[in-house]
Amino acid sequence: MQRKYQKLLQDRIEKGSERSLLSFDESFIDFWSNDYLGLGRKSSYVNLASGTGSRLISGNSRVIESVEDFLAQHFESESALIFNSGYDANLGFFSSVPQKGDTILYDELIHASVRDGIRLSFANAFSFHHNSLEDLKKKLEKANGTVFVAIESIYSMDGDLAPLKEINDLCQQLGALLIVDEAHAGGVFGSEGKGLCNEVGIEPFARLFTFGKGFGAHGAAILSNEEIKRFLINFARSFIYTTALPEAFYQHIQSQVEAAKENDLRIELQRNIAFFRSKFSDLKSDLHSPIQVIEVTDLEKCKELAKTLQENGFAVKAILPPTVPEGGQRLRICIHQFNSESEIQKLIELLKF
Repeated sequence: MQRKYQKLLQDRIEKGSERSLLSFDESFIDFWSNDYLGLGRKSSYVNLASGTGSRLISGNSRVIESVEDFLAQHFESESALIFNSGYDANLGFFSSVPQKGDTILYDELIHASVRDGIRLSFANAFSFHHNSLEDLKKKLEKANGTVFVAIESIYSMDGDLAPLKEINDLCQQLGALLIVDEAHAGGVFGSEGKGLCNEVGIEPFARLFTFGKGFGAHGAAILSNEEIKRFLINFARSFIYTTALPEAFYQHIQSQVEAAKENDLRIELQRNIAFFRSKFSDLKSDLHSPIQVIEVTDLEKCKELAKTLQENGFAVKAILPPTVPEGGQRLRICIHQFNSESEIQKLIELLKF
């Protein structure tokens, strides 16, 4: 049995794409975390007192419900349901809401958590070409049952944006339900950090916000109507069969979302992104995305460049297949509100390979 696992690992080693864990101390300059607004490093809460049960047994409280009410109001949704992570939220939604005979159409670059939820679903599922309205329309016209369209507002490994308004219009025209993963847009875009859907003025069937990125907290929430919230409480296994977060975590979510209302944080972040982008003319990442991708055609060169950055005190990792397609290795640069211009300039000099 062990030989099977050894072979799979050896195959990855031979391809030069074996994953490994890295640990950077506080002396490193952060260009790899998702703490875009710097709220995570400002957090000081330590109270982890909690019950030890699921929300359906002993893990619920009025405090938690009040936080969900706050999130629903803040993000202008009928309801909000908090999950322990974005992975749990996507897994729970896509494994339970689409039913047998329904169809899920998902962007080919959708996050692994959505794909894993789809694997557990009884619905039919098909991918469409990344951000392609034409391919999506063709597949919508052939789809059966209730049709769900799954996209991200910002794609985490490319830093590009979905054509949200156009996809939403297409879904409305053809009667499909749009689900938007706003993980990397929360806090960064929209009025008071309410996300890209808010910024472009659409209200999809459901949205996912994670709080471990731009909000610098933990957990995630599905925003939809009250019926979907009740359905998830009853059928989403990643919600039902897990211990609730400590109550202080829920309170921390609210305080971090409140802190992210400060518009100056987004102004400073966008200033840093603009400075970085001013030195590059051909990046495919969006001009306003905190995720900026440097593609490197040679895999070993990509790994060597990441090593050079790390040796110079910059926390940057190479993203390798199979996380990205074969031949699509890249450096994923995360720009933050707290990065100084001198830090960004030094990073740029090291990237000019």
